[in-house]
Parts: sequence; structure tokens; C-alpha cells
Amino acid sequence: MSRKKNNENEKNEQLNNTSIDTNENGEQVDKEELLRKYDRESNTRSNIGKWAWVVTFLAIYLTIFHLYTGYFGTLQSQIQGAVHVGTALGLVYILYPAKKGLHDRGVPWYDVILAFTAIFVGYYKIMFFDEILNARVHGYEMLDVLVAILGVGLLLEATRRSVGVPIVIVASVVILYALYGNFIPTQILSHSGFSFERVMTDLWYRENAIFGIPVQVSSTFIFLFLLFGVILVHSGIGRFFNDLAFALTGRFTGGTAKAAVSASAMQGMVSGSSIANTVSSGSFTIPMMKKARFKPEFAAAAEASASTGGQLMPPIMGAAAFIMIEYTNTSYATIMLAALIPAMLYFAGIFMGSHYVAKKQGIYGAPKETLPNTWNLLKRKGYMLLPLFAIITTLFMGFSPQRAALMGIAVAFGVSLISKETRMSIKKTIYVLEQGARVALPVIAAVATAGIIAGVVGMTGLGGKVAAGIIALSNDIQLLALIFTMIACIILGMGLPTTANYVVTATIAAPALINGFGVEVIAAHLFVFYFGIVADITPPVCLAAYAGSGIARSNPFKSGLTAVKLAIAAFIIPYIFVYNPILVQPTEHGVLPLILAVVTALLGMMGVSSSVMGYFQRKCYVWERFVLITAGLLLITPNVYIDVLGILMLGLVWYLQRRRPDEKPNAVAA
Repeated sequence: MSRKKNNENEKNEQLNNTSIDTNENGEQVDKEELLRKYDRESNTRSNIGKWAWVVTFLAIYLTIFHLYTGYFGTLQSQIQGAVHVGTALGLVYILYPAKKGLHDRGVPWYDVILAFTAIFVGYYKIMFFDEILNARVHGYEMLDVLVAILGVGLLLEATRRSVGVPIVIVASVVILYALYGNFIPTQILSHSGFSFERVMTDLWYRENAIFGIPVQVSSTFIFLFLLFGVILVHSGIGRFFNDLAFALTGRFTGGTAKAAVSASAMQGMVSGSSIANTVSSGSFTIPMMKKARFKPEFAAAAEASASTGGQLMPPIMGAAAFIMIEYTNTSYATIMLAALIPAMLYFAGIFMGSHYVAKKQGIYGAPKETLPNTWNLLKRKGYMLLPLFAIITTLFMGFSPQRAALMGIAVAFGVSLISKETRMSIKKTIYVLEQGARVALPVIAAVATAGIIAGVVGMTGLGGKVAAGIIALSNDIQLLALIFTMIACIILGMGLPTTANYVVTATIAAPALINGFGVEVIAAHLFVFYFGIVADITPPVCLAAYAGSGIARSNPFKSGLTAVKLAIAAFIIPYIFVYNPILVQPTEHGVLPLILAVVTALLGMMGVSSSVMGYFQRKCYVWERFVLITAGLLLITPNVYIDVLGILMLGLVWYLQRRRPDEKPNAVAA
């Protein structure tokens, strides 16, 4: 009887974990298939056969290694990085097929050889650590050079499989630049060139390349926070966020869209992937928005733009935020405070856009009796917020992000034991430990490959050359330099993951803004961070919007354009905090100036958003849209007189529209 009951429980758990959801319209949404289509990081093999135990062993070993070193102290950076990268590359070759569409086949023999070769070249640095250090002075042996060549090649191929081709192309071009820079005719970019042996050994063995700051941060902070996110997902916090979001916002105008934005913002606090967040929460929120009569393109765009903003939302943000600690030489608590107000402004902008669209289409809130009760929900499941509070408290007590992540993991595991529904058995715990490593694999590959780019930049002086080029091209005009940097970040973001994009732009573009134009360090780094992220919703390569359109059954390109309109604040906020650093340095100024800066920024976004959406108090005439966007842009300028002019223009349109007879749309309930 007991065995039969256990079998039934396992069967129910498998059904609950299936990737196929059925929405309110009876449409089936295969989340795994969508992720494989739009997210290269999710294109793993579904059939690894007898190698499953090897994957489980290596993944759990990698997770326990990070938990152990996180608690007892990390190893020497090169050794810590070697275990981190070497084990991850081995797992990539077993889990990721060489081409899309081969995920349902077994592991071929050549991938097994590549996997163990990748592990060997990673651990080679540990086995011959002292000899390699001495070789920097006396010269490398032939085996050292061969291992370096194999290491760089295997890393690029593993990155192609798990992340995508564009970042590999960029890294390969950069390597060619290091080898043949002497053939470049333009003086500003040319250099003397380096030998193939020198480039390969420097990239593989030096501390400022593949195993540089990005991998060091990944092997200490990022891995543990990714594991924390996995534990939260399996403790039911995602469902709690959805319920809480609908309880808080569902009854207001366009409630389903606002609830989707709120849920994605909360889920984004623990998930750094725009596409994964879009698919996981969108499978629930997008059908709800369609049922409320929002257009499919809008439903996909609202979820994609909100999910993309998750990487901007403290306390966890995206993986690149942890690398920012080292690049800006600040604490993570400082970065969280700096990112908090811009993130709130970002989501406020999407809220405004959703509100104006709902008003324009006459979509009101859901009946109160159909929504969860906020206080009852918090009484029953409010304890699920404890892991986030644990991380925030630990950070502001002065502990390292590593210690904060460990505290969050411990509290999250304890929280999961409270409810029978989320309690983790030994089998579930093993599964979570394995998933923690699996989730980290594309991030590890991306940051290691970004290290190639950073290494060549340092080797050739490319960063200084590009910075000088930006300054010269902008003719010493700061606004032009910001626009050029924005364009570069968005273009890079179309092919590079956010983490790699940030490493590149923080190495090349941010110094130009800081040294050439006196931009505050934290503002310059957040500027390039923002525009690297919004590439996920910027056409033509707007993968988060494409993933959302797959669920909404909408036109992908139109969904991307709508996402840009909704997230228009993301294209304005970075300029606001560059020209008005008080938003990213809230503790260094008075309370009144901070309040004024936030209020004028919100009013400015109101003007821009209403202009873009074509609705303020009523549907806008063309001239009114022009006045509104002008007022909005004036309000984001840190000048009292210009702000007053912007408020007067905004007030004028508000007054004229309030006097105009109301155009009654066909109202529908959300």
C-alpha cells in the first residue's frame, strides 16, 4: 500500500513539473520548447542515457564545492576559477548538443571525449600550478602551450553551444585583432601584434583574461546567487509572487497587465534571465491579459518588458551586477542602493504605459471577489519573503555578497520545510543541487569568453584607443558620447548575453564617459548595464519579446516594437541619472533634492509614456502628443526653471483634455 502511494506521489510530481501548461483558452504552451527556440541557454539534451549519473555527480560536486568555499573561504583565485570553469565546460559538452534539434538524441562518443578533455585542461592549472607560475619567467613548455590552445578552443565551442554564435564571433575577431593588429591601417586601432603562442598562453594562464575578474566573481558570488534563485523557485515563491501581484493590482484599471508587471518585477529579483522569466511567468500572465481583451502583441510586450527589467531590480539583479562590484570598486550594498530608484522608475514607466493602454481600450479591473485577499495571503505565505529579507539584512550589516547568498540559501531551505507542499525531500534536494549547477553553465561560459575580450583589451590597449575614438567622434559633446555608447551597447546586446556585454562595455566605453566627460563612476557603469539589458526587447533581435509572442500567438516584430514603447522609460532613465547623479547616489544628498528629482522624473516619464501611447486623460491629438513628449523631456532635465516649464505644459494638456467631452470606449472587465 505504501509503495503504491509513493508511486502515485512521484507520478503527480512529474505531472506538476511538466513543461506544458494549458491556459484559459484551452491552448497548450510548451515552455521547454519555447525556451529551446528563443533561449540558447535552455537548449540542453533531454536524453543523456547512461551519462546521467556523470552529470548528476559533476553538477552536485560543483555546487557543493561553491557552498564549501563560500563558507570556509575561497581558494587562490586561479585554482577556484579552474575548478569553476573546468567542471562547467565538461558538463556543457555532455548536456548541450553541437546543433539545435539534436536535444532528443543521446550523447555521442566525441562529446564524451571533449567533455573529459575540457575538464583536464581546466584542472591542468591546478595540477601544475607552481610550474606554470615559474613558466611566466622562464617560458612555457610545449605541453603548456598545447593545453592553452585546447582550453581556448574548447571554451569557444562550449560557449557557442550554450550561449550562441555572436559572442564567439566577437571573441574570435578580438583574438585575430591581437594576432594581426599590426596590419590595421588606422593608427588609432593598430598595434605591434603578438605571436599565436603569446596570445593563447596569456589568455589561458594570466589573471586578467579568461580567469580574470568576471570568472573570479562568477566563482564566488554569481554561482551562489543562481543557486539561491533555483531554491526559491522550488520553494513555491514564484506562485506566491503571482498571487501577491494580482491581490495588490488586479482590481485597478488594466489590472491583469499591472499584475503581470508586478509579478515579473518580483520574480526578477531572484531571476536574472529575461527570456526564462518571460516564459515562466508569461505562461500564466499572457493568457490572462488576452482574456481581459488586451491585444496579443501588447500582452507579449508587457510581459517581456517587465521580465527584462528584472535584471535591474535589487536585491539580486542580473549576474553582471556582481561583476560591477569589482569594476567600480564599491560594495554590493552601494550598487543595490544605486540601482533601486532607477529600477522603480523603470517599472513605474511600464505601469504608466499599461494604464494608458487600458484606459484607451476601456479595460477595467477584475472583480474584487475573484482576487486573492492581500492580508490573508501575507498571513498564510508571507514567510516566503524571509529569504529576500535575509539577503538584504546581511548585506547592509556589512557582510560580503558571498555570505549574504549563503544566508539566503539557508533561510530559503528552511522556509521550504514549513509547508508540506514545498518541503524538500532528499531526492528533491539532490535535484535542486544539480539544477543549481545546470543553471550556472551558460553564465560561466559567457563570463569566461568575455574574459578573452577583456584580456585582449588589456594586452593591446584597445580600451584606451576606443575611448579616445568615442571622445573624438563626439567632438567633446557629452550627449553625443552617451548616444554613441547607447547604440554600441544595444548592438552588442543583440548578440551577447548581458554579462558579457557589460564586461565589454565596462572595459571599453565606461572609461570614456568617466575620464573624458567626468561622469560619476557608478552612473557610467549603470548606463552601459541598462542599455545592454534593453537589447532583449529592442528589435530586430528582441528575444524576450519573441518568447512572449510565442505564448501570445502574436506577431514577434510588432511585440518587440510594443515592448519598446512600453519600456520607453528604460531609454530615458540612464540619461536622467547621468545628468542628475542624485538618483544613483541617494545617500549623498539631502532628502528634499532626492524627492524633487524622483517626482520630476516620474512626471517626465508620465509625459513621454502618455505621448507614446496616445492617451493621457483622453485620446491625444497629434499636437498634444508633441507637447506631452516635449514636457516629459524637459522634466527629466535637472534644472528648476526647465522643470517648471515642463510641469506647466503637462498641466495645460491635462486641463484641456479634462474639459473635452469623454469618449466612451466599449468597457470590459479585466
